[in-house]
Amino acid sequence: MSHFGHAENPLTDDIVQPFQIDASHLRGRLVKVGPMLDEVLSKHAYPEPVAHLLGETITLAITLAGALKYEGIFTLQTKGDGPISLMVADVTSTGDVRGYAQFDAERLAGADAGATAPVPALLGTGYLAFTVDQGEHTERYQGIVELNGDTLSDCVQHYFRQSEQLDTGIKVAVGHAGTDSDRIWRGGALMLQRLPEDQIQQVLGSDVADDWRRAMVLIGTCTDAELLDPGLPPNDLLFRLFHEDGVRVYTPTELRATCRCSRDRVATVLRSLPREEISELKVNGRVEVTCEFCNSTYTFDDAQLENVYG
Repeated sequence: MSHFGHAENPLTDDIVQPFQIDASHLRGRLVKVGPMLDEVLSKHAYPEPVAHLLGETITLAITLAGALKYEGIFTLQTKGDGPISLMVADVTSTGDVRGYAQFDAERLAGADAGATAPVPALLGTGYLAFTVDQGEHTERYQGIVELNGDTLSDCVQHYFRQSEQLDTGIKVAVGHAGTDSDRIWRGGALMLQRLPEDQIQQVLGSDVADDWRRAMVLIGTCTDAELLDPGLPPNDLLFRLFHEDGVRVYTPTELRATCRCSRDRVATVLRSLPREEISELKVNGRVEVTCEFCNSTYTFDDAQLENVYG
C-alpha cells in the first residue's frame, strides 16, 4: 500500500489497480488492459460489434472480480435472444483471463451494430449472471439479474442496486489504439462502491451522500480516451481525478490471457461420454474438439481414443 509520492508502480498495463479515496473512505478499482485483451479477442475472427461487446464483458468481469476476495474462478455471462446469444468471460484469482461469444451472423448483419443502446439491439431480452466457483468442496455463489439497461454497465449497476444494495459507479471503455498497421484492442474501467450506511466508518465532518455525489461527478469527468491511453499510467489517472480528496493505491493484480483447456482435460470429457456417441463424432476417422475460448483444436485418432478409454 502506498500514497502517491512513494516509488512508482512499475506495472502500468494489463492490471487491476485498487485504490481508496481518503476523504470519503470510498473503495475503487481502475482497470487498464491492452495486449491481454487483444490476445483474447484475436483468437476468433469476431465482427467488430461482437468483439467490442465481448471486450466490454471481459473488462467488466475483471473489474468486478477485483472487488471480491475469492480463490477460484469468477465468471460473468450474458444470455439473450438477440443476435449475440451468449457471452462468457472468466477471471481466476491469480489473474488468468479468457472469454468468448456466440452470435448469429445473419441476424447481426441486420441489427443496428452502432446502436447507442447495444444491450437491447445486440443482446435482446435475457439475463446477466455472476458466478464465483471456489472448487468442488465449496458452495458456488451465483447472482442473476435481467438485462435491464442500454449498456452492460447499466445492467451491472442495476444488479448491485437490486441484489446487493450497494451504491456502485462504473465507467467502461473499449476501443482500438495504435496506428492502422498496428491497432490493438484496449479496455479500461473505473469502479467505485459505497458500503451500506451501517458499514461506513464515518469521517468526522464528512457527509456521506455529498461525498458519493462528488465522487460520481469526478468519475463522470474521466474520458474514454484517458481509460484507453496506453501512455497514461494508472496512478497518474487516479491522481488527476482524485488528488484533491487524497487517493491511496494498493498492490495491483497483473492480468494474463490464459486458457485452462488442455489435451488431458478434453480426454477426461471424452471419457465421460458413451463410446457410441464418440463414434458418431468422428470425421474421417478422427474426433476433433475445439475449445470455444481459445480456438485450440485437439484431435484424437482411433489409437488415441483407445488410450482415452484404456
